[in-house]
Amino acid sequence: MSQVVVTDRLLRSWLRCRRRAWLDRHGDSRQRLWTAHRALALSDQLASFQTLLPQRPGHGEAACAAGAPGVVGLRLRGRAAGGEDLEAHPVLLERVNGASVWGSHAYRPVLGRQGRRLTREHRVLLALWGRLLAERQQAPVPEALVVAGAGRGLQRERLSLGGGLQRQLDEAIARLVSELQRQEPPPLVADRKKCVLCSWRGLCDQEAAASGHLSEVSGIGGKRRELLLQLGITSLAELAAREPDGLAEALAVHGEQHREIASQLVAQARVQASGRPERLTAGAGAGPADPLPELAGCPGVLLYDIESDPDARDDFLHGFVVVPRADDGRWRPGLAASGRYQPLLALHAHGEARLWHRLRRLLARYPDWPVLHYGETEAIALLRLAQRQGVGEEELAALRARLLDVHARLRRHWRLPVSSYGLKAVASWLGFRWSQSGVDGARCLLWWRQWRRDGGTQRLQRIFRYNRDDNLATWAVVCWMLDQGA
Repeated sequence: MSQVVVTDRLLRSWLRCRRRAWLDRHGDSRQRLWTAHRALALSDQLASFQTLLPQRPGHGEAACAAGAPGVVGLRLRGRAAGGEDLEAHPVLLERVNGASVWGSHAYRPVLGRQGRRLTREHRVLLALWGRLLAERQQAPVPEALVVAGAGRGLQRERLSLGGGLQRQLDEAIARLVSELQRQEPPPLVADRKKCVLCSWRGLCDQEAAASGHLSEVSGIGGKRRELLLQLGITSLAELAAREPDGLAEALAVHGEQHREIASQLVAQARVQASGRPERLTAGAGAGPADPLPELAGCPGVLLYDIESDPDARDDFLHGFVVVPRADDGRWRPGLAASGRYQPLLALHAHGEARLWHRLRRLLARYPDWPVLHYGETEAIALLRLAQRQGVGEEELAALRARLLDVHARLRRHWRLPVSSYGLKAVASWLGFRWSQSGVDGARCLLWWRQWRRDGGTQRLQRIFRYNRDDNLATWAVVCWMLDQGA
């Protein structure tokens, strides 16, 4: 195995996931999947940097020597305490007071942060940049700068790069090098919720499914997996084979909530092991026998899906599909595909009052039609918008009564052989396919931000197409539920 060069990219991957760093170094690059999350992070970082330093930064060594206020493209090299070669490419250097090999000025590293707080990943990465920069400029780098947001909302936070952080960096480098020298990758992480952000998610998903990893059981996160491992339960098959009452007693020592969930975990594992859905009875908390009684006599339904920018707290698209009941009174899968799609963009220039007026007018056009959505996001967003616009209690109550959460009804009446009850997982299990391959909410958000910056009809049409497909996927779930009978 060749000599390991520890780069800032490898270190960052390892801090996020030990397995990811190993795959970055040794994995087959053809198995990597493109992810929009990286592009979104870079876009946010760029916006922060442009607010911090409005002028275009200089590039490389020449810019440092010239005293440019900001510098990109400087490659730093060094050697770790254990003799490993180090290499880093700080995303931005900011000029500060001091003296260095470049003259009567010095530099410090700058990082654009996503999220609300500094993480270990941010701190250790900046420690590496600071150490190598200090060697290169022959001057101390006592602190780094972390920025987040843009415009008037730009947040600045200084991070001391002192002793304790440097020890963490040395420990991380040593462990990273040791793991990269192994022949096999580290095991899958216990809690795989964040794997959706990783370019290796496809490969790890395949291994998790093939091995019956406990994280594949819907309802099991990192904490519950650790508790099950302590009981000697290491796979989906072993969990499915357990007796529910015995498992409940064994988990009770960790809290009553774990006792109560034990039978559900075993039942979910058994459904996934068999590959067959299970209809829940009223005695199991399923509620009325008919999962969607509101559809019995209504003339049609509205499918409703929102696209959002969570960081900006911006619901930028409210999309509806109008689905009238067939002439013979039946509901069919093809009804939604031929239904009218109505997208309503929420542009800041127009304001919320105009958006609410358009939503209200659309809903009033179909007064007796239930509004079907998957998950609670749409109902929460729409009701809060109505409240901000001063809607009275009577109208709010009527709106609340029309909103029907398909996800909640599904969970109340069935267990499905899926590792997640999210729309993508459930609709895909039913055979539904999105018309644009590899597209998810993050890709849609990236298109939105690009459209706001550069325009382009094609990007907007892709957003509409994805939103419409999400509504059609919701309808696929509804039709399956209706086809199962009461």
